[in-house]
Amino acid sequence: MTTNARLRALVELAQTGSVRAAAQRLVVTESSVSSAISALAAELGVPLVDRDGRGVRLTPAGERYVGYARRILGLHTEAIAAARGEADPEHGVIRLAAVTTAGEHLIPAILASFRAEHPGVSLGLEVAPRGAVWPMLANHEVDLVVAGRPPDGLAALVRAVRPNTLVVVGPPAAAPEFDPATATWLLREPESGIRATTMSLLAGLDIAPAQMTLGSHGAVVAAAAAGLGITLVSRQAVRQHLNSGSLVELPVPGTPLHRPWHAVSQIDASASTLLLIRHLLANADLGWRRPGAAPSD
Repeated sequence: MTTNARLRALVELAQTGSVRAAAQRLVVTESSVSSAISALAAELGVPLVDRDGRGVRLTPAGERYVGYARRILGLHTEAIAAARGEADPEHGVIRLAAVTTAGEHLIPAILASFRAEHPGVSLGLEVAPRGAVWPMLANHEVDLVVAGRPPDGLAALVRAVRPNTLVVVGPPAAAPEFDPATATWLLREPESGIRATTMSLLAGLDIAPAQMTLGSHGAVVAAAAAGLGITLVSRQAVRQHLNSGSLVELPVPGTPLHRPWHAVSQIDASASTLLLIRHLLANADLGWRRPGAAPSD
């Protein structure tokens, strides 16, 4: 088994929590996964896993090492794609990641537009909460992230921005005598950026209303339309609901909030990734512009 295969076995074990699940994801035998972990531990001279009931868990050394393993694997895949893309950008590979709202409402139009002009480029997409997409970029597991404000230290890697307005919406029946302090607020999953923004908004209003957590953007919007509560959401993402009247904007102090989308790449973006970035900036109908550029009329 190659070093890369051993590292991948360790990463899958860390993600799944069991040898059986890791083997299933890698489509290998359980003994192959166990042998790979044992070989890595022997090479390092420290144990990487401990028994934990019927399963296994990473040791502190294993936890530290698996972070490097992710980056090594990500860099290796990135290096292969960059070399091939440099030779022929029109037949390269682009690995994208997007937060849920962007993945559902922005990325499809981007990919369709880009694919029409560059049909030979292979595109892959991961849709995940904010707390997951930025580590993917840090670990070189993706080439480009589309999300809200990037973490500190990544501002220089922002390639394009797109306006995004957050508003509070709810069913029409919530509008009469609306009070944000007595309404039930529908929240996204814990790692969601918009959930953090909602909690900051409530703290600024100094209110502690009833809350209900749902697992996705779609679930939150559907629950609001069904009359279960109100929610903070991208206006662009609920445009059809607003136009049909199934949801209405509700007046809440401090809103609307302007939280632009950001397209953030690796510092050494591949030639194929640069094709996509140029496509975003060249097609006005997609709504993107260079960081710091004034919005077009």
